[in-house]
Amino acid sequence: MTISRWSGRVAVVTGASAGIGAATAIELAKNGLITIGLARRVEKIEELRSQLTSDQQKNFHAMKCDVSVEAEIVRTFSDIVKKFGGIDVLINNAAFMTLTKLIDLENSSEFQKVFEVNVFGVINCTREFVKSIRERNAEGHVIHINSILGHVMPFYLEHPTFGVYSASKFAVTALAEQHRQEFIKEKLNIKVTSLSPGFVATEMLGNIMKLSKEQIEKYLEKYPHLLPKDIADAIIYLLSTPQNVLVTELTIRPMNESS
Repeated sequence: MTISRWSGRVAVVTGASAGIGAATAIELAKNGLITIGLARRVEKIEELRSQLTSDQQKNFHAMKCDVSVEAEIVRTFSDIVKKFGGIDVLINNAAFMTLTKLIDLENSSEFQKVFEVNVFGVINCTREFVKSIRERNAEGHVIHINSILGHVMPFYLEHPTFGVYSASKFAVTALAEQHRQEFIKEKLNIKVTSLSPGFVATEMLGNIMKLSKEQIEKYLEKYPHLLPKDIADAIIYLLSTPQNVLVTELTIRPMNESS
């Protein structure tokens, strides 16, 4: 599996400070793409450099950007284009989850943040990406990191509510198809893929569910799970497909995931 045709071209990964985003940024840089990781915690992205060789580190860049803020997206993408000449690959990975219930009181601010990041972040980042493609009449590939929760609503009595997270990911499923149709109508040479993982072991588990390290280990022993590197490898596969092949939806689940 090779993505040599993307070597030397520019990739942007949102939410690159940890988890899937961090693993993806590392793999893209290893494969020769000029990789810009975006996150609010830019220092966390800088720490990833130690996993790369000195040559690979030259391909790796970190920029601070909160994708829930449209003005930051516009400014950051403009800066990337000025510095690197354009953007060829976009990985919309940034996501926010809250376990707040729909029927909880005073839940609006939490739910608004979910949609600002998971839905409007995808819309706004993709719009600025397309602007760069149009200006250069270039080819591109945008990958929306979706979720199995963007297709099904599993019911776990013992599990906390997913709140509006699933609703936001169902929106990403629709956005991916809408993007595909608009790219066709506008005659843009851009692939769009919705990549939907099952349960992935990331730091979100501890942050959202307020679990200790020991509790996380016990949780992962109980539930089949993927690792962030598994999703990064899937992204490399998607970028390796021939120009005439479009994978519109890729669902990846851990073996024996029950729901």
